[in-house]
Amino acid sequence: MRLSTIRTAGRTAAARQDGDELVLLPYADVGALLASGDDWLARAAAVDGERVPLAAASLAPVIPYPNKIICLGLNYASHIKEMGRPTPRFPTLFAKYDGALIGARDEIRAPAVSDELDWEAELGVVIGRSGRDVPTDRALDHVAGYTVVNDVTARDWQHRTREFLSGKTFEATTPVGPALVTADELPAGGSGLTISCAVDGHTMQKSTTADLLFDVADIIAYVSVIITLRPGDLICTGTPGGVGAGRDPKVFLRPGQELVTVVEGVGELRNLVATDGV
Repeated sequence: MRLSTIRTAGRTAAARQDGDELVLLPYADVGALLASGDDWLARAAAVDGERVPLAAASLAPVIPYPNKIICLGLNYASHIKEMGRPTPRFPTLFAKYDGALIGARDEIRAPAVSDELDWEAELGVVIGRSGRDVPTDRALDHVAGYTVVNDVTARDWQHRTREFLSGKTFEATTPVGPALVTADELPAGGSGLTISCAVDGHTMQKSTTADLLFDVADIIAYVSVIITLRPGDLICTGTPGGVGAGRDPKVFLRPGQELVTVVEGVGELRNLVATDGV
């Protein structure tokens, strides 16, 4: 099943994809659906309500207001190498806030204060069941599904300090979507999926999620020791090599460029870069 959050009639609504249409569900967004009870999947499948054409839908971030957005850095060997960092013993965690999130076709608002806006294609994991101290061998039971994320990063702000946050959560910079693809539709842990990123049609990143240093089960088990995971929480699993900051010479996004992010079997983000405030 593919679930999206769309903007309609001055509000948002969760929707189930049915062919080339979206069936509106009686929930404000996909996060609200997931929080409504463990039988959310059966209820989402049973609704047959108002329909809108998929092609014309205005897609909001698939989870507009997660309780938590947990991100991983340095989680592909190729990215670790290009950034000149040692291989971490433990997951490198940071967070961002929901104001950073945009939809699959929305404009990325390039911060006027940054000259080093970079791309990071990522597999997103959406939690479907609460859990604390989750064992690794049961961690995938807590996954509702997967989505596509680009953790667009202001490198000059990220590198101002040892902490990542300031470069990672500028408002309206992180596209998420176009849908949540339920876990039963994909390989276990979302492993083995091709992940890519292109700028103005030029492929910058191409890898596979099988190359994650810490896989989805590892991440869920580790994070759940620290904090309770809740339905609708979004985990961004890290990016492969090919980022702009890892190139010689470095290359960064500019207003007017198009960023296309694809995860096989999950979907595509297609976002134009615009100057913030324009």
